[in-house]
Amino acid sequence: MNKKEEAGSALPELMKRRSFVARAGMLGMSATAATLFAVSPVRADDREDRNADDRDNRSGDTALEIFTAALIAEDLATTFYYNGLIGAVITDPNLAGTGGTATQTASNGNEGNVEYIRAALSEEIAHANLLRTLIGGKDAGGDPVQTFYMPTGSFDTLAPFTGLLDALENAFIGAYLNATIEFAQMAADTKSGVQRQKDASGKHIPSTALEYYAQVAAAILGVESEHRVLGRVISNTNPANQLTYEQTDGLTSVYNGKTSAVAALTPFLTPGAGKTAYSLQTALEGAPSISLPSTGGLPKPPSSPKDDDR
Repeated sequence: MNKKEEAGSALPELMKRRSFVARAGMLGMSATAATLFAVSPVRADDREDRNADDRDNRSGDTALEIFTAALIAEDLATTFYYNGLIGAVITDPNLAGTGGTATQTASNGNEGNVEYIRAALSEEIAHANLLRTLIGGKDAGGDPVQTFYMPTGSFDTLAPFTGLLDALENAFIGAYLNATIEFAQMAADTKSGVQRQKDASGKHIPSTALEYYAQVAAAILGVESEHRVLGRVISNTNPANQLTYEQTDGLTSVYNGKTSAVAALTPFLTPGAGKTAYSLQTALEGAPSISLPSTGGLPKPPSSPKDDDR
């Protein structure tokens, strides 16, 4: 059995990438997701919308719902990478090696691979910090989800760890790819006067801001794609960069619907047999001592919006 097959067989069926959407759809996600993601505070429909049937964005997602879903995904990623760095898997020779730690690589370890994970941790935290501001959050203690549930043993050995990494990153990539087009559609709807999105304070979001959100979503997607490939490097799955184009992973929206990112990730928000609970706050408290800072800022924003977009 090669390493790719080993990773696939070690990963519990619930978390295999191609089963995400199908299994989520079987769980009655519309009601479950609404409860877990606390949609009521961020739903921002404009009752003055005109010609609803002419909207380009047919998913039903609002900008605030996308920000909320993305924040929870980034918090999940933060919790995942932190526990990978402190779990038994870190002593694998493809990571820190025998007796090694996140900050001290053993002689038979691979320091570069460890640094991939350390940098990924800081990047996911930075993404979450940005998204939190967009929904009006003040600190991570107020984030909608504080505990995540992952397959027991995910952080014990390399195969389940990298298998779950691949599954999660593919879902994140699919979510941001959908977000990119949805924000572009919202911008088009706003310019045509069909619909106007609202921010966390209830103000209308101008079309140029929505266009910028599409650009930011694409920028984050690029980083999640790096994580996917580097995870494949760690597991020696070659070629690591096997895709000509990144894919939506079967997702058709971010927030609403049975094939949304919310539906796909909801299993990580619910306890159950074969799962272990992991705390977001524990990850955030421990991250400063083991994360590796990343560089670079947000893409340059567009010019100021026109008055008729306000």
